[in-house]
Amino acid sequence: MELINDTNTGYVPLYRQIKRLITDALVTGEWAPGQPIPSEIELAQRYKVSQGTVRKAISELATQKLVVRHQGKGTFVASHSNEPTKFPFLKVAPDQGAINDVQAELLDFWRIKLDEASAANLSVPPGSTGWLIRRILSQEASETIYEEIRLPGKPFEVMEEALIKKHKCMLYSMYEAEFGVRILHVEERVKAVLVEGEIVDRLNLLDGSPLLRVDRVAFTYGDQPVELRRSYCNTSNHHYRNQII
Repeated sequence: MELINDTNTGYVPLYRQIKRLITDALVTGEWAPGQPIPSEIELAQRYKVSQGTVRKAISELATQKLVVRHQGKGTFVASHSNEPTKFPFLKVAPDQGAINDVQAELLDFWRIKLDEASAANLSVPPGSTGWLIRRILSQEASETIYEEIRLPGKPFEVMEEALIKKHKCMLYSMYEAEFGVRILHVEERVKAVLVEGEIVDRLNLLDGSPLLRVDRVAFTYGDQPVELRRSYCNTSNHHYRNQII
């Protein structure tokens, strides 16, 4: 296999090139979420490199949570359906105890034209057709988070309310199962705001109540943005929790 040069950084290590090729196969859907990828020996034969080079590439993919290693079974494409929680990026937790019994309720679902700011965050032209999903997240049967989720028309062309309800409004697992879109990482901005109107009504609060607003962009393979989300969080008995490693 011929070595290539990165125009920005110069020489690219061979294992990074193999990692890129494996990632390309994930992007094209050659190996679907939850399915095993070929063994290190098979990949070494495929790419005509050493098994050690493949192992190093897979180690980086595992660190980035693109694949998951299972002792004695092999390496599998990471899947939201195999994660311990259906809300893997949920950071709002009770002041006492762990995050338990989270339920999602669909409020409504609309086809929309994406405004300029939303389109910019999703890397699509302003005025592009998209989708708006509004939902409530409850913890321990208490309405905690009001959310507005905007999606681009592609890759979500065949979005339907019945589909959302089929997945009990658990969106990331739905993206993966129905559209082959896996959310790999998110970027968030957090700000305290005073809110009135429908949002506080939905959360059973008074007008002017302080809420924590979280603006999130979610990305799939190739750092492609595929979801824009604004969450209003009632932190009366909850807090935003983050872990920095």
